[in-house]
Amino acid sequence: MVAAFDGWNDADQCATDVIRQLVSRYPSVEVGHINRDGYYDYQVSRPIQCSIQGFRRILWPQTTFYDITISDTLQILAQLGPEPNYGWMEYCKESLRIAEEFEVGQIYTMGSMFADCPHTRPLPLELSIEGNGSDQTVEYSGPIGIPHVLDAAADEDGFATTSLWISVPKYLGTDPCPQGTLQLMQTLSKLIGTELELGDLPRKAEQWRARASVLMHNNPDLEHFVAELEHEYDMAEKARSIANSDSPAVQQLVSEAEAFLREMPDDDTEK
Repeated sequence: MVAAFDGWNDADQCATDVIRQLVSRYPSVEVGHINRDGYYDYQVSRPIQCSIQGFRRILWPQTTFYDITISDTLQILAQLGPEPNYGWMEYCKESLRIAEEFEVGQIYTMGSMFADCPHTRPLPLELSIEGNGSDQTVEYSGPIGIPHVLDAAADEDGFATTSLWISVPKYLGTDPCPQGTLQLMQTLSKLIGTELELGDLPRKAEQWRARASVLMHNNPDLEHFVAELEHEYDMAEKARSIANSDSPAVQQLVSEAEAFLREMPDDDTEK
């Protein structure tokens, strides 16, 4: 099952657009919903009025599940809806009951967030498997959204869980970010072992980068800010590359650190 939610967890619609991309590119059928009443504050997630063939219709916020046929051997159950305002634990229990009905074994939750990252580099993507992040040096403490709660509840119920979070440049505002959706799709493809159809996402991502670069070059302050972000990004990548290698430089740093610790005076001897 792949789950994404509108709202706080979905900066620039990167995560929910993955579900929309899957639904638009593959045979899909709506197979379930989570009843809206009790979960939403309609002053926050407002109903929408529309006209269909001359008749008024009110669309209420709700969660929809899609059965998506990727291939003869692969089905994806996709969950898409606004983040609920109330009853998160019961909402997650309902979600997992539907996952059990469809004999889901692996649950992927996705989200996107604003961050200080340059649009000229691959967008930072954090991957967490069974609650363990890919970068163990970074431990997040702070507010969380419904993807985190669903991921934790699924893990406790014995599902295999994977969480994907993409960061998008907050200096570009809230327009959709196809680059973020593209990277989430590409990562999901690797995780499930199947090349997912990307459609025109690569072209849209290229256009997004081009528009962002035009905006940057027309604003000297922004250009300077992005240059600083690029430097920080490149330095962090270099440090990560060195840390993950068994190079002499790493061994030398470790040896120097050990020598420094050996030379430190013992507290007991000082007394």
